[in-house]
Amino acid sequence: MTDTTAAAPAPDSTSPRPAEAGAPTAPSRRGPHPVLVQLGQLYPALFGATVQPLKRGIFQDLLTAHGEVLDKAQLKVAMAIHTRSTRYLQAVASGAARHDLQGQAVEPMAPEHVLHAVLEVFKRRKPRPGETVEQQQQRLQRRIAQIFSDSGLTREALLERANIKEPTALATLTAALDYAAEQDARAEAVQRAFAASGAASPAAFAQMYGMHPKAVERQLARAAQLQALRSA
Repeated sequence: MTDTTAAAPAPDSTSPRPAEAGAPTAPSRRGPHPVLVQLGQLYPALFGATVQPLKRGIFQDLLTAHGEVLDKAQLKVAMAIHTRSTRYLQAVASGAARHDLQGQAVEPMAPEHVLHAVLEVFKRRKPRPGETVEQQQQRLQRRIAQIFSDSGLTREALLERANIKEPTALATLTAALDYAAEQDARAEAVQRAFAASGAASPAAFAQMYGMHPKAVERQLARAAQLQALRSA
C-alpha cells in the first residue's frame, strides 16, 4: 500500500544477518523499536495499545514537534516498521479516517489504500478456525466488493487508482469486482421490481416478496448510486 506517512528506510545495521557456518542458532525476538516506544508514550492514542491511521505528512509533523529529541534517521526506520505492521494495516483496512498528532480525524482514507491494506492483511492471515482457504477467499472478495461499493468509483477508476500489478492480487481484485458486478445487477433488478410493484415503501416491498427490509434499502441505495455514476 502506498503510504506517505514515512519514507521506506534503507537496510540498517540492526537487520538480521545469516548465521555463520557452524555457529549455534537460537530463536531471537527483538523488542519494539525504541523510537516507537517513545511515540507510544507521547501519543498513546496513535501508537499505543491501539493505533489509528496516520495523516499523510505526519513524519514531518513529528520532526517539527519533537525534532530535538527524535533522531530523524531512526524516526524514519520506526515509522516504516509501524506502517508495515499488521496492526497498523488492520487499522487502515477498517477504512477509518487518517488522524493527526492531536488524535483528530483529518482526512478520509483513500479506497485504494484500504484495498491494499485488506489484501496484505488477508495475505498474512491463515483462515479462521473451521474455514477453508476457498471460504477465506470468498470472504476477501466480499470485503473488496464492499470497498468498491463504498468508494463511489467506477470499476475502471478503482483499478487505475489501485494500480495492482502482482498477478495473484490482481486476479483476486478482478474476481471481487466481478462478484460486485453480479450484486449490482441484482440491486438494479430490485430497483426495477420496486418501481413496478407500486409498493408504498421499501419495507412494504420487502414484505411483499419475503425480503429483509434493510437488504432492500441497501440495494435501492446502491442502484441509485450506480445511476448517479453513469450520469456523472
